Amino acid sequence: MNPDFRRPAACAVAFAAVAFAAVAFASACAGGACAQEFHWRKHQGKTLTFLANNNPVANALLKYKADFEQQTGMVLKVDSYQEQQMRQRLVTVMNARSDEVDVFMSLPSREGMQFARAGWYANLSDLVRNASAKDYDFADLSAGMLKDATYDQQLSGIPMNVEGPVLYYRKDLFQKCGVTLPKSLPELDAVSAQLKRCVPGVTPFVSRGLRSALPFTYSVFLHNMGGQYLRDGKSQLCSKEGQASLALYAKLLRDYGPPGVVNYNFYQTSSLYKEGRAAMAFESSNELRNLMDGGARLNDTAVAVLPAGPGGSHPTVIGWTMSVSAHSRHKEAAWYFVQWATSPAIQAKLALDGVAPARSAVAKSPGYKAWMDEQPVRAEWVAAVNELSRTGTSEVGYPIVANPASRDFIGQAATELLLGQKTPAQACADADKQLDALIAKD
Repeated sequence: MNPDFRRPAACAVAFAAVAFAAVAFASACAGGACAQEFHWRKHQGKTLTFLANNNPVANALLKYKADFEQQTGMVLKVDSYQEQQMRQRLVTVMNARSDEVDVFMSLPSREGMQFARAGWYANLSDLVRNASAKDYDFADLSAGMLKDATYDQQLSGIPMNVEGPVLYYRKDLFQKCGVTLPKSLPELDAVSAQLKRCVPGVTPFVSRGLRSALPFTYSVFLHNMGGQYLRDGKSQLCSKEGQASLALYAKLLRDYGPPGVVNYNFYQTSSLYKEGRAAMAFESSNELRNLMDGGARLNDTAVAVLPAGPGGSHPTVIGWTMSVSAHSRHKEAAWYFVQWATSPAIQAKLALDGVAPARSAVAKSPGYKAWMDEQPVRAEWVAAVNELSRTGTSEVGYPIVANPASRDFIGQAATELLLGQKTPAQACADADKQLDALIAKD
């Protein structure tokens, strides 16, 4: 495969590209040049189409859609879908080389290499340098997230948030049942068993069971148990650590999860916890606002990273980017929307809606701190997200161009264990065979 598309090999090049873009941007704006040349209404009258994922990040952003239209004079047409349907729509449009979509949300950790190789991202580097407002402050954006969105020295998107799975748990039920958050990941089994005996009408543990969605949460189990996906060009699900992590994840969902958990994505997980029917939910940090909506869980919830395992603590940390289609006929106008959506002002507003900011200035702002201090659960959530940022890995699935396909095989192995169809050894062996073939094609 092209080494520029394998993340570990490309890190130095990508970081250099990001650093160059930041320096060039600062130079271009020296002496107020950007302020003289840039004006928000340059593209007034144009219509942009935004392909949005119906998730907390986009939902928070689109509250301010009218502000963007008023500020720019442009019309923003929003096509919003659930995540899987959004990707299906994007693939259809991009394969047709259609200009129907101008700007879209993307997860570099999942599809970045695939989309970059296909040529679907417009390179934003020149737009950052030449068409940015003076107060955009590109240098304040997370360097790590920018690096993850850079392929072959081309910037594919701008980070909108920082997120990862965290453990939401009912501190009132823990107190009632005489249990504490375990210090070791394997101890979650015993804690879940005690909760099941103590409050039999409440699901002890819930997380993603849907085949295509569970690698996001399962990956933390793999890494904390000391495993890795790939070594010397071969899949490692059948390593001792890989089998142990698959077995533990499947056991927690099978023995302590809700009926039908094989169909659970973040919607179902969050709903179950919010309604008071789960004691623990291992789900995206993005779900804080949904979980707290209505106030029923506001005072009884605590938040933490998943306990460390034999391999230490390696939480997953990723983030959505806002990207411009390579086939858009309005790339600079689309960049204006990206710039607005990831600006300090808008990011500050999103942060107060539970969207962890990818801008350091927003994270350190008095307004964000005041919001955090209003509720203990918010302070715990911020601490957990900060821990993800400090110690996390963005490896969800295999670090190859065919990452999305690799996730299906991971999900299949976990599903087979969850349903009792195979032993860990059988499930991982079958998955490794298919994954090795996938890796060889990459």
